[in-house]
Amino acid sequence: MKMNRRLFLLGTTVIGGGLLLGYAVTRPDRQSLANRDHTSAGQSFLTTWLRIDPDNQVTVVVPHSEMGQGVLTSLPMMAADEMDADWNQVRVEQAPATDLFANGVLIKGFAMSMGLTVPAFLDRTVNFATLKAAEIMNMQITGGSSSVRFTGEMGMRAAGAAAREMLINAAAAQWDVAASECDARNSYIYHDASGRSASFGELASAAALFEPPRNPTLKTPDRFTLMGTAVPRVDIPAKVDGSAMYGIDARPDGMLYAAVTTAPVFGGKLTRVDNVDAVMQRRGVERVIELEDAVAVVADNYWRASEALKQLQPVFTGAEFDDVNSSDIFTQFDTALDSAERNEDVHAGDAAEAFAGAAEIIDARYRVPYLAHAAMEPMNCTVHFHDGRCDVWTGTQDNLGIRGRVATVAELNENDVTVHPFYLGGGFGRRLPQSTNTIDQATRIASHFDVPVQTLWSREEDTRQDYYRPAVSSRFRAGLDSNGQLVAWENVYIGKNEPVEAAHIAYQVANQQIDYVESPTHVPFGAWRSVAHSQHSFFLESFTDELAWHAKQDPLQYRLAMLSDKPRHRRVLQEAATRAGWTTPAPEGRARGIALQESFGSIVAEVAEVSLTEDGAVRVNKVVCAIDCGRVVNPDTAASQVESGIIYGLTAAMYGQISIESGRVKESNFHDYEMLRLADSPEIEVILLESDDAAIGGLGEPATPPISAAVTNALYALTGQRVRELPLKHYRFTPTPIEAAGNA
Repeated sequence: MKMNRRLFLLGTTVIGGGLLLGYAVTRPDRQSLANRDHTSAGQSFLTTWLRIDPDNQVTVVVPHSEMGQGVLTSLPMMAADEMDADWNQVRVEQAPATDLFANGVLIKGFAMSMGLTVPAFLDRTVNFATLKAAEIMNMQITGGSSSVRFTGEMGMRAAGAAAREMLINAAAAQWDVAASECDARNSYIYHDASGRSASFGELASAAALFEPPRNPTLKTPDRFTLMGTAVPRVDIPAKVDGSAMYGIDARPDGMLYAAVTTAPVFGGKLTRVDNVDAVMQRRGVERVIELEDAVAVVADNYWRASEALKQLQPVFTGAEFDDVNSSDIFTQFDTALDSAERNEDVHAGDAAEAFAGAAEIIDARYRVPYLAHAAMEPMNCTVHFHDGRCDVWTGTQDNLGIRGRVATVAELNENDVTVHPFYLGGGFGRRLPQSTNTIDQATRIASHFDVPVQTLWSREEDTRQDYYRPAVSSRFRAGLDSNGQLVAWENVYIGKNEPVEAAHIAYQVANQQIDYVESPTHVPFGAWRSVAHSQHSFFLESFTDELAWHAKQDPLQYRLAMLSDKPRHRRVLQEAATRAGWTTPAPEGRARGIALQESFGSIVAEVAEVSLTEDGAVRVNKVVCAIDCGRVVNPDTAASQVESGIIYGLTAAMYGQISIESGRVKESNFHDYEMLRLADSPEIEVILLESDDAAIGGLGEPATPPISAAVTNALYALTGQRVRELPLKHYRFTPTPIEAAGNA
């Protein structure tokens, strides 16, 4: 097996386990540190994430950021259910950005999702190692649809179950009875035989003296009281009444504001700034700050800073890429795809021999453009240097990571940086530390002042200085035998990015050759909701649909025939198709398309029903989505995440495009980087399926990838025109219905 970066990090951590384990064993344990540093009178941490007050209130400390996915509700639900806590007595806090709350469970979860297993006798060693690795790596990340399926399933449930056992042991010792005779219910421990009871709050200090059990007994699903129910989200009231605080709302005393413009050509440098004297005469302007690749104006309010910035005349380098356009990048990609230099992804059977013997070969090329994240809250960060320390106010997907980033830029010890977490007005990967260039700028700008400075990007700066979803081209060949059956599959694509399995197919094809070529450009890229699945799902499911129509077979039945060994995949396809009325004619002037994708441990099938406007533009009327995520924690939140993923993916399919002209981004704001509006949003029906024997899957990202192919496949059924390049805003269609069994 080829060495993977994440496996290497974990592997070296475990190999160095003697040192790391010795460090972990000889220092105070996390429970003791939590009780020492994060409690007030009478409070007790039973595990790092669970604190109990004397008044019987349970506080769940969540090591993830809330960016609309409901994580501040779902994770406490999982802990409270295992703990048998009264939900009305549960409160929620976001974990502070300190080493104590580094999330080692994530490292273990991601490793296990890649197939790494650990013998039971090494489990404690790995737990210590991953915890220390999480501290070293500043691991407090929210992304990869990992919060519920890793932190919740492997961490919060275990924490709740451990706390329950510790409370029962404390009660049993106090009453001098067997622990097996005691039971936990609604934040109380009961000994029914004697009629005695005590609240969690009364027992907490005694329970905290017990060592948390290594492998507490988890509930079976039939004993759940909270998981699986539609508990209202705890963050919604504040968002409704306006009291919710986002990074852009930070207002520390004496704050100044910075507006920034960065080199328009990526990699460019600032050489000089003209008209500085005139700008410094403007009302409220405090200073003009020159950075390596940007210039900022700092003033007493943002409007004055941004207006003054427009008057500056910065000069940037960038000549090396000044003549690069999007067309040049795709030409570069096409040349790379046709080269003999390939890297192996999946090789199964003998694809070359199968193609040589094929009765017919079908080929196609697909491409998608760069995409911005377009979070509704523009990028921002407030920083204050004082007394050799630094305070940071921002909304981020990794508070510990941002602490480390600021400390590095400011040349401070990480313990001298305090990050104040806020809600995120959209993340989608943009607010990860490695994709947050705003943080570096904000830190360097604020270092010139002894008061807080909020660096706030304009929408134009946000659009033109993103870390984009990569543009990708993909080339396919399919070999068919004399009966029209698929016997060989070949795919070569640009750039292998996370997750590594994104280009793999779910269907049974004996002979496969999937390769990739690297073809780097000067455009920065980063994680985008569902990452590489968002491109490859469009490619794979569109080409599969092409093969179904070529074979004159129903697209649903064509897929099902190649999934005989995958009952979960078959089930989601059949459920989505049935609820969408696949076997009945679509309403006049409409057609349906279907697509399937497995990602982040969940399997999704989507059916899109489309029509055309009078001028031939696309109208998506309805989307039916069936998703099997193993087990659902909160049905309302789950359905909302699926709907959100569909809307995000549909926006990209319909409108999303970042164009490169003269080395720089052409688009600037929502007038030329459009969003799907409420009036154009389809009716969405979500079907939540559960598989008791399957691991719990993600929900934040899996619904995004299939929607583009479902829509374009429906367009083919309606118009006979195959879409191989997005976005759809560039097309005008004419209805030319073609027939396929069961989907007129």
